[in-house]
Amino acid sequence: MSSPIRFLMCSPEHYDVDYVINPWMEGNIHKSSQQRAVEQWQKLYHVLKDKAIVDLVPPEKGWPDMVFTANAGLVLGENAVLSRFLHKERQGEEPHFKKWFENNGFTVHELPQDLPFEGAGDALLDREGRWLWAGYGFRSELDSHPYLAKWLDIEVLSLRLIDERFYHLDTCFCPLANGYLLYYPGAFDSYSNRLIEMRVAPEKRIAIKEADAINFACNAVNVESIVIMNKASDNLKARLAEVNFQVIETPLTEFLKAGGAAKCLTLRVTEPVREEIHATTQVESRIIRMQGHLLDSGLINRALDLIVDNGGSFKVLNFHLGEQRQSTSDAQVSVSAPSHEVMETIFSHLIDLGAVNLPEDERDAKLQPVEQNGVAPDDFYVSTIYPTEVRINGEWVKVKNQRMDGAIAVTQTPKGLVAKCKILRDLEVGEEVVVDVQGIRTIRKTESREKRNAEEFSFMSAGVSSERRVELVVEQVAWELRKIRDTGGKVVVTAGPVVIHTGGGEHLSHLIREGYVQALLGGNAIAVHDIEQSIMGTSLGVDMSRGIAVRGGHRHHLKAINTIRAHGSIAKAVEAGVIPNGVMYECVKNNVPFCLAGSIRDDGPLPDTQMDLIKAQTEYAELLEGTEMILMLSTMLHSIGVGNMTPAGVKMVCVDINPAVVTKLSDRGSVESVGVVTDVGLFLSLLVQQLDKLTSPYTAEVI
Repeated sequence: MSSPIRFLMCSPEHYDVDYVINPWMEGNIHKSSQQRAVEQWQKLYHVLKDKAIVDLVPPEKGWPDMVFTANAGLVLGENAVLSRFLHKERQGEEPHFKKWFENNGFTVHELPQDLPFEGAGDALLDREGRWLWAGYGFRSELDSHPYLAKWLDIEVLSLRLIDERFYHLDTCFCPLANGYLLYYPGAFDSYSNRLIEMRVAPEKRIAIKEADAINFACNAVNVESIVIMNKASDNLKARLAEVNFQVIETPLTEFLKAGGAAKCLTLRVTEPVREEIHATTQVESRIIRMQGHLLDSGLINRALDLIVDNGGSFKVLNFHLGEQRQSTSDAQVSVSAPSHEVMETIFSHLIDLGAVNLPEDERDAKLQPVEQNGVAPDDFYVSTIYPTEVRINGEWVKVKNQRMDGAIAVTQTPKGLVAKCKILRDLEVGEEVVVDVQGIRTIRKTESREKRNAEEFSFMSAGVSSERRVELVVEQVAWELRKIRDTGGKVVVTAGPVVIHTGGGEHLSHLIREGYVQALLGGNAIAVHDIEQSIMGTSLGVDMSRGIAVRGGHRHHLKAINTIRAHGSIAKAVEAGVIPNGVMYECVKNNVPFCLAGSIRDDGPLPDTQMDLIKAQTEYAELLEGTEMILMLSTMLHSIGVGNMTPAGVKMVCVDINPAVVTKLSDRGSVESVGVVTDVGLFLSLLVQQLDKLTSPYTAEVI
């Protein structure tokens, strides 16, 4: 059976577009001409008969897609893996193809009933016999690939399809003789394209444009130096001719209406076996467990979407739904990925959702030593905002100093092991750093719906909206501010100069004076323009009372800087009576600490501005310790920086006229954050008005 080349075909006696299971079928129900379909199929049949032996499987009434024999199964040597069709519209084909394989001497392997795999439509052998390219994403599941490797004793390389028009691998990918490859890169994700580029030399890759792809140029049959396809552009034919391939075009437009062409209509059943090639697969599988209010919080949907969106596959093994509204749910999910690299990416996201790897009691975190100060080992775990624990010597250790984008350093102290988040520059030789993603879990809140909604003004869930009534947000923020102040809590404000330009300075000053702000973070600019307004009544040279530029006003901010520099500091200028009011005045008078982080664009700068970026970051982090709420007021860079330093559980309100800023902060994923797209001056004015209405002190409910 090794020679000559043989193909399996099925006549289109019962072919039609009877249903829609791919995008090509949309609008084509019963619009295929039976006569033209037969003529086109016969032409392909005779072209192939001149090059190879063609066997026929009898068509069966009621199964119009049997004509696409590529989906019958996958053949290598004497072994055939029978297809498991995803859609019920094709599942009835399976016993007919199984019968043909058995009658022709093949050993038939059958996948589990619920594991989709659609044969040579999604699995294509390298024409040199070195490995098997296997597609997944639409019709075939990634979990089928280890079975293929085992039964066919060959290396399997998994490629993820992401364009629904190219729902089978053979619609966009065609291995050719002598190691060449004809393919459409746009049909694959970045990992798959990188894998293709690693395995196929640049001079052997023939990447096609979309115009050729939608004519199914890759859905071609290769017989030695001949490439048979529906249609090819002159450019593609010329490129193939340059590497000694001859293109034979045979129109198959009637079959394109069902989403198939030359390759789909054929199954190569003589595939030689290379004895030195043996089974390997990079597919990695893990079982995860998630607990909590998985449905009403949307966590389980987010987890499953995340798995698929990042190139993985899943199977829900168990799902125990809480019987009461206050009960938590429990899910166990099998996660598969095409490689360890992809699995790490997927699992790092799942950890953020509170998932743990099973069996959790057998997997300690992996640790590697720091070999150079300020440099983490390769593959170090990147920390998130969520409370995290790492498993060391069988015990879960809580990570201290939780923050985003750090490494987890582990040290042995007289009191035992200590794990803490550290930014890269602070890592020291002698510490060990958590690498990979095993033995790590985050702690997610599991409050019931009733508990989440119990308070009079429960803090708004994460989100960004310019349509949400600003008054409603202001009312909730005001209530939270009052509660935090009256219970001795801490609120930090990070603000940009727009606060001053929009007239919000007087309102922010009011918040500081009334004890609602315990620390101020910003840059050189907010202090400069606040002081300019206090001394000269302008901000960037604009008279704030009249809203018009004043003569020579463009010099005012430099004069303000020069005045403060002459006094040595903002505090000394306040003491000397030079600064009579404003945001910085109130900070000094009310002993509210502030940190001004400098940048390369700063004029002056003010003597209080910290121009050493590392020191500024450290001061920011110190002032953020113990914070319960952060108001982020129209400063993109400082808000993002503060967000990265802040753990989950801290309420955040980001106010900016630019939707991109509040979206960036909302993307952190903290349910305690809310973004408001509005004028910051208006927001602060409404906030002060609302606070003035709350005359009584906050009193916690006594239970």
